[in-house]
Amino acid sequence: MTYQNILIVKLSAIGDVIHALPVAPALKQCFPQTRLTWVVEPPAYDVLTNNPCIDEIIVFEKKRCKSLAGLYRYAPAFIRELRERRFDLALDLQGLFKSAAISWLSGAPERLVYCDAREHSDWIGKKICGPNLKGHIVERYLDVARALGCRAAEPEFIIKITAAEFAQAGAIAHQAGLDSKNPYVILMPGTNWPNKCWPADHFATLAGKLFASGLIPVFVGSAADQNAMQAIQGQSAVPLLDLTGKTSLKQLAALIKNARAVVAGDTGPMHLAAAIGTPVVALFGPTDPRRNGPCGPGHVVLTTSHACTGCWQRKCLKELECLVDISPALVYQSLVKMVG
Repeated sequence: MTYQNILIVKLSAIGDVIHALPVAPALKQCFPQTRLTWVVEPPAYDVLTNNPCIDEIIVFEKKRCKSLAGLYRYAPAFIRELRERRFDLALDLQGLFKSAAISWLSGAPERLVYCDAREHSDWIGKKICGPNLKGHIVERYLDVARALGCRAAEPEFIIKITAAEFAQAGAIAHQAGLDSKNPYVILMPGTNWPNKCWPADHFATLAGKLFASGLIPVFVGSAADQNAMQAIQGQSAVPLLDLTGKTSLKQLAALIKNARAVVAGDTGPMHLAAAIGTPVVALFGPTDPRRNGPCGPGHVVLTTSHACTGCWQRKCLKELECLVDISPALVYQSLVKMVG
């Protein structure tokens, strides 16, 4: 079986889109003449830009569909844009109602959905449960490509950072006081779940240890992480280089690419670092690193000692500070071994 036009539906979040990235080269190697289109929401759009395996990116503006009036105005043009491509296969890698609806509205006669489908999305596509059902999420997504006969032996992450994006990142860092020729470590205090966050005083202590050893601690994140950053600054005994809210996603990728290492919880930029190939010390509590850990060699995963680790609860039902028992000393020791 061959395909002329394949649609991938993986809308959000940033980490989830990064996990699905290896599906694109797997499909292109299997079906080199196929035109590959990816539907994504705006926050994760930059992950896909300039990817040679993706022929077209269609942005789904979910915010415009929050009311009936907005849906009425937005949906017809969006559906028409999908139908004009004449897809013969749609892969729903999101497994939610909204992604299933896009897969169905595309008009593709063949629709596959990956195994963890929810919200009855498997009613619209054929559910694919491969050999990695209990394995890493990257392998689960690749099992959908394998079900089509694609080999997909090793995950291949393609994230293209342009020379302009490297230059912009360098200028932002320089303005903040970072000489990128000096060795630095990226610290990411923000996550999208409260109980994925490492305590502010731990970040402050780690920053002091790094500063004393000649490694510059550089804090990054979105504008939403600035409150967490203020708490860290209030407890730090050393000056901190704060770039939270100051970079685009690709500019952040450029900074990560040139860093010696990254320290972060289970968050999109952590998975960005792993995909780029920068070594990561990943801090895990409520989520399971066997499913969501940094993909690839050279990383270290530190997990809280609580018996309830891997509970998959956004807020701790026991009111514990989930990651508090992962000490700054342990993280620092892991970094020293990592960077040599």
